[in-house]
Amino acid sequence: MLNTVIIGTGNLASHLAKVFYEIEEIHVTQICGRASSLPSGFYSDIDYCSNYEALLEADVYVIAVSDSAIASVVQQLPFQDRLVVHTSGAASLEVLHGQNRKGVFYPLQTFSKNTAVTFNNIPICVEATQPQDHEILLKLAHYLSDSVYSIDSDQRLALHTAAVFVNNFTNHLYQIGLEICEQHSLPFELLKPIILETANKLNSSSPKDLQTGPAKRGDTDTLKKHVRSLTNARHKEIYNFLTQHILSQHGKNIL
Repeated sequence: MLNTVIIGTGNLASHLAKVFYEIEEIHVTQICGRASSLPSGFYSDIDYCSNYEALLEADVYVIAVSDSAIASVVQQLPFQDRLVVHTSGAASLEVLHGQNRKGVFYPLQTFSKNTAVTFNNIPICVEATQPQDHEILLKLAHYLSDSVYSIDSDQRLALHTAAVFVNNFTNHLYQIGLEICEQHSLPFELLKPIILETANKLNSSSPKDLQTGPAKRGDTDTLKKHVRSLTNARHKEIYNFLTQHILSQHGKNIL
């Protein structure tokens, strides 16, 4: 059994604590956070501390805090030569400076505290400085997921950047679509089937092969109509930029 301590009580920490707790091969030895008592959303029978000096011994210490807080947590750990990992997509392994063994345990997913997730299909990316620690993290990851990858810090940063494009930026475009719909008294629900259809097609095709629309076709008249219909200058700017990029990707130069 792997004994784990989770440092942090935010979105990811709460999800990790729940899934660790429910797996027989993992024991959640302790949660550590800033609050004086264990926050809601965690199993109440897990040991809790708000003082790093009270941290119990474990096989793995999982730091699940914001990127900017990782270094501060590391500085306050009162032990050495134990396996300490962070869960960040963008922070390098070297942020875990100090006397402990270093690793990364990065689940590639967007987490909201009150939204349940199923971990068995979430990619988990691991990295460690020592082979035996790498094996521990692989074991921990495989307890949670069928999709486990060993990647280095540079690859993880690239992956995190790509995730911002396909998730955060895409969601922002959904917001723009919502604003346009609301401006014209249209329900956003009208767009949900096409959103889901494109996402589902990614299971069998590449994004480039799935590209459709007036820019892909070189339909100048429709492109100009769309731009004229937009009343928000920022929306026009984004539309034109993305249109130009699609045109260049598909060998067209019509604008």
